[in-house]
Amino acid sequence: MKTGDRPHFPEDRKWGLSPVFPFFFAFLAGAATVLAYSPFDLLPVGVLAFALLVHLWVGAGSPRAAFLLGFWFGLGLFGAGVSWVYVSLHQFGGMPAPLAVVATLGFCAVLALYPALAGWLQARVAASDFVRATLVIPAAWIFTEWLRGWFLTGFPWLALGYASAGWPYAGFAPVLGVYGVSLAIAALSGCAWCFVRGPGRGAALAALLLVSAAGEALRHVAWTTPSGTVGASLLQGNIPQQMKFSPELYARTLDTYARLAGESRAPLVILPETAIPRLLDQVEPDFLRRLEDIARRNRGDLLLGAPVRTAPRVYFNAVVSLGTSPRQIYRKVHLVPFGEFAPPGFGWVMRTLSIPLADFSRGEASQRPLAVAGARVAANVCYEDAYGEDIARQLPEADLLVNVSNVAWFGDSLAPAQHLQVARLRALETGRAYLTATNTGITAAIDRDGRVIAQLPQFTEGRLDVTAPRYSGATPYVRYGDLGALGACALLLAIALVFTPRAPSG
Repeated sequence: MKTGDRPHFPEDRKWGLSPVFPFFFAFLAGAATVLAYSPFDLLPVGVLAFALLVHLWVGAGSPRAAFLLGFWFGLGLFGAGVSWVYVSLHQFGGMPAPLAVVATLGFCAVLALYPALAGWLQARVAASDFVRATLVIPAAWIFTEWLRGWFLTGFPWLALGYASAGWPYAGFAPVLGVYGVSLAIAALSGCAWCFVRGPGRGAALAALLLVSAAGEALRHVAWTTPSGTVGASLLQGNIPQQMKFSPELYARTLDTYARLAGESRAPLVILPETAIPRLLDQVEPDFLRRLEDIARRNRGDLLLGAPVRTAPRVYFNAVVSLGTSPRQIYRKVHLVPFGEFAPPGFGWVMRTLSIPLADFSRGEASQRPLAVAGARVAANVCYEDAYGEDIARQLPEADLLVNVSNVAWFGDSLAPAQHLQVARLRALETGRAYLTATNTGITAAIDRDGRVIAQLPQFTEGRLDVTAPRYSGATPYVRYGDLGALGACALLLAIALVFTPRAPSG
C-alpha cells in the first residue's frame, strides 16, 4: 500500500501503532454500530461509533484510503448486523455451511462498497475539518444510503435512521423519512467529533443541541387526524420453518389457524405471510369457507397470507381477503432476491437452495388499499416494508398499515427485532398505525408515533387482540417521499462549497 493510501494520525507515531490499525478500528466501529439498532437500542453507541469513522475519514491521506476505511466500517456493520443471512441460507435454505459462509461474506462485502463510496466521495471535497465532519460526511453518507436502497432492487436495511425509534431524532421521520433521520444522526456524530477534537467546538455544541431540540419538537406535531378505530386480531401460528412446507404438518397448520381465528371476535383478523403453505387454488374449499364464516360471524373480514397463481407458472406472494366485503387481493411488489426470484444469471443459486415457491412474479405497483372491516388497509408483505416510498404509495387513501411476514426464515437472530424497528419507522413516516402479523414473531401493533402498543413473545403460538386507531391525512414524507432528504443533502453540500477555500487565481 502506498503511503498516501494510509490514514495518517499523530497517535500512530505517538503510540507506535501499525498502519493497519485504522482499518481495524473502522471494522470495530462498524460492528459496534449494530448496538444502536434493536434489540439493543443503544443509539448513543452508534453515534460514537460513527464519530470514530468521522475521525478516521478526516485523517485519511487520500480518497483511496477513505474508500478502504469506509469499506472496513461497512464490513463490520453488515457482517455483524445481517449475519442472519447465513441462518437463512444454511439452516433453512439447505446451502452447505462453507458455501453459505462465503455467500454471506460476499453479500456483506458488496454492501460495504456503499460506505466505501461515501468515504471516497467526501474525500473528493476540499473542506475544513469542521465542514467535512458536520456537512460533507453526513451528505455523502445519506446519498449512498439512498443509493443502496434502490440500486439493483435495493437493500435499505440498517440505514442509520432506523436506530432512532424511541429517540428525539425520530421526529424528523414524518418530514424527511428515514434518510432524513440518518442525516440528523450522521450530523450529530460529526458535531460530537468536533466537540471532542476542538474545531468549532462552540458551533458544534450549538448544532447538536439545535438538532436534538428540533427533533423533539417535531415528535409532538400531529401530522395526521384520528378517523376511528377497528378491532383486530393478529395470529401467530409459530409453525417451525423447517417443517412449514412438510406435508405431514399441513393439517396441523390449518387446524392451528382455524382455531386461533375462531377464538377471535374482532372484525379484522390477520394471518401471517404464507400462513397456508400451499397455492390458494389447492387449499381445501371447506377450510376457506370455514375462515370466511368466522369473518362473517364477526361482521368483518379476514386477511390471509397465501401464494396465488394466475397461470400455470405465474405465482404471486399475496394477501387475500375473506368475509363480508367483496374478495380482494394484494400481490407483493418488492420481491426478495434469491428468496423469491433469481436475478438474471443467478439461477444456479436458487437450484442450490431448498426454498419452496421461490419463483414469484411481481405485483403491480399501483394497487389500491383493501377495503375491509370498515378500514382502508395498505397491505405489504414481509421485507417490502423496508421501502418507505413503496409503503407511502397507497396513502393518503389508506388509513391503516398491515404487514404479514414469515421472519422464521432467520431463526433466533437479530432480524425479527430489526424488522420491528423498520415497521416503527414506517408508522412514523406515514402517520399511520401499523399492524404486523408474523409466523414466529415479532407480531405487534404500533401507533403512528412509532410506539409499540402491544406485541406477542417470539416463538409462541398466540393471538394479539388490539383496538387499532385509524388516521387520515398526509405527512410531508407521504407527499414528497425521499426528495426532502436528498434536497437536504444537496443543501449541506452547497453550504460546504460556500465555505470551501478557493485557490488564488493567477
